[in-house]
Amino acid sequence: MNFLAHIYLSGNDKAVKVGNFMADSIRGKKYLDYDTGIQKGIVLHRFIDTYTDAHPVFRQSTKRLHHNYSHYSGVIVDIYYDHFLAKNWAEYSKEPLLDYTLDFYTTLNEYYHVLPLHVKKFMPYMIADNWLYSYAQPEGIARVLQGMNRRTKNRVGMHEAIDDLMVHYVDFENEFRIFFEDLREHSISKLKALNNQYL
Repeated sequence: MNFLAHIYLSGNDKAVKVGNFMADSIRGKKYLDYDTGIQKGIVLHRFIDTYTDAHPVFRQSTKRLHHNYSHYSGVIVDIYYDHFLAKNWAEYSKEPLLDYTLDFYTTLNEYYHVLPLHVKKFMPYMIADNWLYSYAQPEGIARVLQGMNRRTKNRVGMHEAIDDLMVHYVDFENEFRIFFEDLREHSISKLKALNNQYL
Protein backbone atom coordinates (compact mmCIF):
# COMPACT_ATOMS: atom_id res chain seq x y z
CA MET A 1 0.00 0.00 0.00
CA ASN A 2 3.01 2.28 0.28
CA PHE A 3 2.43 3.66 -3.21
CA LEU A 4 4.30 6.93 -2.79
CA ALA A 5 7.61 5.35 -1.78
CA HIS A 6 7.47 2.85 -4.65
CA ILE A 7 6.77 5.57 -7.19
CA TYR A 8 9.46 7.87 -5.81
CA LEU A 9 12.11 5.12 -5.81
CA SER A 10 11.41 4.44 -9.50
CA GLY A 11 13.30 7.54 -10.65
CA ASN A 12 12.10 9.57 -13.62
CA ASP A 13 11.15 6.85 -16.12
CA LYS A 14 7.37 6.83 -16.52
CA ALA A 15 7.11 3.16 -17.45
CA VAL A 16 9.23 2.12 -14.46
CA LYS A 17 6.97 4.17 -12.18
CA VAL A 18 3.83 2.55 -13.56
CA GLY A 19 5.32 -0.94 -13.35
CA ASN A 20 6.38 -0.38 -9.77
CA PHE A 21 2.97 1.04 -8.89
CA MET A 22 0.97 -1.87 -10.32
CA ALA A 23 3.39 -4.66 -9.36
CA ASP A 24 1.31 -6.11 -6.52
CA SER A 25 -1.31 -7.12 -9.10
CA ILE A 26 1.20 -9.07 -11.23
CA ARG A 27 1.93 -12.64 -10.19
CA GLY A 28 4.98 -14.79 -10.90
CA LYS A 29 6.42 -14.52 -14.39
CA LYS A 30 3.43 -12.61 -15.76
CA TYR A 31 5.64 -9.50 -15.68
CA LEU A 32 7.38 -10.85 -18.78
CA ASP A 33 4.20 -10.10 -20.76
CA TYR A 34 4.93 -6.36 -20.47
CA ASP A 35 7.32 -3.96 -22.17
CA THR A 36 10.82 -3.47 -20.79
CA GLY A 37 10.12 -0.36 -18.70
CA ILE A 38 7.13 -1.95 -16.99
CA GLN A 39 9.14 -5.11 -16.35
CA LYS A 40 11.90 -3.10 -14.68
CA GLY A 41 9.34 -1.40 -12.43
CA ILE A 42 7.85 -4.71 -11.35
CA VAL A 43 11.25 -6.26 -10.63
CA LEU A 44 12.29 -3.13 -8.71
CA HIS A 45 9.07 -3.29 -6.67
CA ARG A 46 9.79 -6.88 -5.68
CA PHE A 47 13.36 -5.95 -4.72
CA ILE A 48 12.09 -3.08 -2.54
CA ASP A 49 9.59 -5.34 -0.78
CA THR A 50 12.20 -8.02 -0.08
CA TYR A 51 14.76 -5.49 1.13
CA THR A 52 12.20 -3.76 3.33
CA ASP A 53 10.93 -6.93 5.02
CA ALA A 54 14.49 -7.93 5.99
CA HIS A 55 15.69 -4.53 7.20
CA PRO A 56 16.32 -4.43 10.97
CA VAL A 57 14.92 -0.90 11.38
CA PHE A 58 11.70 -1.78 9.57
CA ARG A 59 11.45 -4.88 11.76
CA GLN A 60 11.91 -2.68 14.80
CA SER A 61 8.93 -0.59 13.71
CA THR A 62 6.74 -3.63 13.08
CA LYS A 63 7.67 -5.19 16.42
CA ARG A 64 6.06 -2.23 18.18
CA LEU A 65 2.74 -3.14 16.55
CA HIS A 66 2.88 -6.92 16.44
CA HIS A 67 1.02 -7.56 19.68
CA ASN A 68 -2.09 -5.77 18.41
CA TYR A 69 -1.94 -6.36 14.65
CA SER A 70 0.03 -9.59 14.16
CA HIS A 71 1.15 -10.16 10.54
CA TYR A 72 -0.60 -6.96 9.42
CA SER A 73 2.07 -4.95 11.25
CA GLY A 74 4.25 -4.73 8.14
CA VAL A 75 1.40 -3.37 6.04
CA ILE A 76 0.68 -0.74 8.68
CA VAL A 77 4.31 0.35 8.91
CA ASP A 78 4.41 0.64 5.09
CA ILE A 79 1.53 3.11 5.39
CA TYR A 80 3.20 5.01 8.25
CA TYR A 81 6.39 5.32 6.22
CA ASP A 82 4.51 6.75 3.24
CA HIS A 83 3.16 9.37 5.64
CA PHE A 84 6.65 10.38 6.71
CA LEU A 85 7.86 10.49 3.11
CA ALA A 86 4.95 12.76 2.17
CA LYS A 87 5.31 14.91 5.27
CA ASN A 88 9.05 15.43 4.69
CA TRP A 89 8.80 15.46 0.90
CA ALA A 90 10.84 18.66 0.46
CA GLU A 91 13.87 16.81 1.88
CA TYR A 92 13.69 14.24 -0.90
CA SER A 93 12.48 16.13 -3.96
CA LYS A 94 12.66 19.65 -5.39
CA GLU A 95 9.28 19.18 -7.06
CA PRO A 96 6.35 20.06 -4.75
CA LEU A 97 4.39 17.01 -3.65
CA LEU A 98 1.12 18.25 -5.15
CA ASP A 99 2.73 18.73 -8.58
CA TYR A 100 4.45 15.36 -8.31
CA THR A 101 1.21 13.51 -7.54
CA LEU A 102 -0.74 15.23 -10.29
CA ASP A 103 2.01 14.44 -12.80
CA PHE A 104 1.86 10.81 -11.77
CA TYR A 105 -1.91 10.64 -12.28
CA THR A 106 -1.38 12.02 -15.78
CA THR A 107 1.15 9.24 -16.36
CA LEU A 108 -1.31 6.64 -15.10
CA ASN A 109 -3.87 7.81 -17.63
CA GLU A 110 -1.26 7.58 -20.39
CA TYR A 111 -0.58 3.96 -19.43
CA TYR A 112 -4.19 3.07 -18.66
CA HIS A 113 -4.24 0.36 -21.34
CA VAL A 114 -1.59 -1.71 -19.51
CA LEU A 115 -3.02 -1.42 -16.00
CA PRO A 116 -4.48 -4.56 -14.37
CA LEU A 117 -8.25 -4.53 -13.79
CA HIS A 118 -7.80 -4.22 -10.03
CA VAL A 119 -5.80 -1.02 -10.48
CA LYS A 120 -8.27 0.39 -13.00
CA LYS A 121 -11.06 -0.10 -10.45
CA PHE A 122 -9.52 1.95 -7.64
CA MET A 123 -7.68 4.48 -9.81
CA PRO A 124 -10.63 6.94 -10.15
CA TYR A 125 -11.01 7.12 -6.37
CA MET A 126 -7.28 7.51 -5.89
CA ILE A 127 -7.15 10.45 -8.30
CA ALA A 128 -10.39 12.10 -7.11
CA ASP A 129 -9.25 12.13 -3.48
CA ASN A 130 -5.54 12.47 -4.31
CA TRP A 131 -4.50 9.67 -1.99
CA LEU A 132 -0.78 10.27 -2.53
CA TYR A 133 -0.99 13.90 -1.46
CA SER A 134 -3.30 13.11 1.46
CA TYR A 135 -0.63 10.88 3.01
CA ALA A 136 1.15 14.00 4.28
CA GLN A 137 -1.54 14.49 6.96
CA PRO A 138 -2.44 12.03 9.74
CA GLU A 139 -6.08 12.34 8.63
CA GLY A 140 -5.13 10.90 5.24
CA ILE A 141 -3.39 7.97 6.90
CA ALA A 142 -6.43 7.41 9.13
CA ARG A 143 -8.60 7.09 6.00
CA VAL A 144 -6.19 4.58 4.47
CA LEU A 145 -6.20 2.49 7.64
CA GLN A 146 -10.01 2.58 7.77
CA GLY A 147 -10.12 1.33 4.20
CA MET A 148 -7.64 -1.44 4.97
CA ASN A 149 -9.73 -2.42 8.00
CA ARG A 150 -12.83 -2.76 5.82
CA ARG A 151 -10.99 -4.86 3.25
CA THR A 152 -9.65 -7.17 5.96
CA LYS A 153 -13.14 -7.45 7.51
CA ASN A 154 -12.02 -5.90 10.81
CA ARG A 155 -9.84 -8.91 11.65
CA VAL A 156 -7.39 -6.94 13.80
CA GLY A 157 -8.92 -3.46 13.92
CA MET A 158 -6.38 -1.80 11.64
CA HIS A 159 -8.23 1.51 11.87
CA GLU A 160 -7.01 1.78 15.46
CA ALA A 161 -3.40 1.88 14.27
CA ILE A 162 -3.70 5.64 13.78
CA ASP A 163 -3.60 5.86 17.59
CA ASP A 164 -0.38 3.83 17.68
CA LEU A 165 1.12 6.19 15.11
CA MET A 166 0.36 9.23 17.19
CA VAL A 167 1.57 7.68 20.46
CA HIS A 168 4.91 6.58 18.97
CA TYR A 169 5.14 9.29 16.31
CA VAL A 170 8.71 10.41 16.99
CA ASP A 171 10.04 6.84 17.15
CA PHE A 172 8.39 5.85 13.88
CA GLU A 173 9.63 8.99 12.15
CA ASN A 174 13.21 8.47 13.31
CA GLU A 175 13.11 4.86 12.16
CA PHE A 176 11.71 5.91 8.81
CA ARG A 177 14.58 8.36 8.23
CA ILE A 178 17.25 5.76 8.97
CA PHE A 179 15.54 3.05 6.94
CA PHE A 180 14.66 5.21 3.94
CA GLU A 181 18.23 6.42 3.41
CA ASP A 182 19.36 2.79 3.18
CA LEU A 183 16.47 1.83 0.93
CA ARG A 184 17.04 4.77 -1.39
CA GLU A 185 20.71 3.94 -1.88
CA HIS A 186 20.01 0.27 -2.58
CA SER A 187 17.10 1.10 -4.91
CA ILE A 188 19.30 3.42 -6.96
CA SER A 189 21.88 0.65 -7.29
CA LYS A 190 19.22 -1.90 -8.22
CA LEU A 191 17.73 0.38 -10.86
CA LYS A 192 21.17 0.97 -12.40
CA ALA A 193 21.70 -2.78 -12.53
CA LEU A 194 18.31 -3.27 -14.19
CA ASN A 195 19.04 -0.57 -16.75
CA ASN A 196 22.29 -2.36 -17.65
CA GLN A 197 20.54 -5.73 -17.72
CA TYR A 198 17.85 -4.51 -20.12
CA LEU A 199 20.20 -2.72 -22.54
